[in-house]
Amino acid sequence: MSMIRDLRAAVRPSRRRGDSPYEYDTTRAATTNSAIVDCGVYRDGRRVTKHITPAEAIADVQENGGFTWIGLHEPNEREFAGIAKEFGLHPLAVEDAVHAHQRPKLERYDDTLFTVFKTIHYVEHAELTATSEVVETGEVMCFTGRDFIVTVRHGGQGSLRALRHRLQDDPELLGKGPSAVLHAIADQVVDGYIAVADAVQDDIDEVEIDVFSSGTNGKAQGRGGSASKGDAGRIYQLKREVLEFKRAVSPLLRPMQQLSERPMRLVDSDIQKYFRDVADHLARVNEQVLNFDDLLNSILQANLAQATVAQNEDMRKITSWAAIFAVPTMIAGIYGMNFKYMPELHWKYGYPAVLMLTVAICFGIHRGFKRNGWL
Repeated sequence: MSMIRDLRAAVRPSRRRGDSPYEYDTTRAATTNSAIVDCGVYRDGRRVTKHITPAEAIADVQENGGFTWIGLHEPNEREFAGIAKEFGLHPLAVEDAVHAHQRPKLERYDDTLFTVFKTIHYVEHAELTATSEVVETGEVMCFTGRDFIVTVRHGGQGSLRALRHRLQDDPELLGKGPSAVLHAIADQVVDGYIAVADAVQDDIDEVEIDVFSSGTNGKAQGRGGSASKGDAGRIYQLKREVLEFKRAVSPLLRPMQQLSERPMRLVDSDIQKYFRDVADHLARVNEQVLNFDDLLNSILQANLAQATVAQNEDMRKITSWAAIFAVPTMIAGIYGMNFKYMPELHWKYGYPAVLMLTVAICFGIHRGFKRNGWL
């Protein structure tokens, strides 16, 4: 149990609700023309090199043992070609790593595991609108071998620098080899999903409250006007963002199950147990995302039903007033006909009597509609 707590403490920093475990890393492009973010050699759980090239790291590992961890950010084919050749990475996996836009997956090429993770970052916004971007996605791809792990990151968020430092502070964990790094990355990615799911839940709760409060307390907002359209736009935008979230979470379920259940030579048996914890958290997040989609469908249906009810109320009011105005129109139309003999045509009080009768009938119709809730 103490090892489990140590492992979780090493890869899961404490944070507040809604915070992301990722940090933005824009230093590479500003300080160097190389795609290599960091490269180090680890032996007995400790880093034995500081500033070293991949070629030097590979030579050191081959001569003295240990493993090397090379981190890259958005490499092109030329920049990645040398590393791919040195480690014998499969061309198909290399192509996926360079061009990105892959779905989460786990593939095995000879003695190398190729894992793709989708990173999710919650975009803070003062107010959710129909055009608000709620989540940003990136990718982290891992080539895991017997004595190396190569991480390729795409996107402005999802930096692994803080994770590397935390692992270096735990030699016992890092001594398990490249599979310990792979687990830490998977755990951080899934932790990011949990943080984003909590934040998206708050957005959905806000929209739900707005929709149902406008339907009960704000009749003026629900009469087919801009507020109703705005609610529908916000709900649809949230559905799009939740769909993007779902594309990151759902495909990762099977790879995590394989890493946690299927014995693999490249994954330390002690580390494999902890992949079950990651898989369990991922399954919980996946259920949340599916529930988000169902809940948003229900909210959207409720919003459309409110708009329909509001339109029906407007039509009833229009119909009621049309019925009221039909009475004087009919009477005026009758007495506007040029017949010589008409009732009360020459009566002294005929004109005011007809006006009073018209008003009385209109008042009676108005009161009836008012009593029935049409006006």
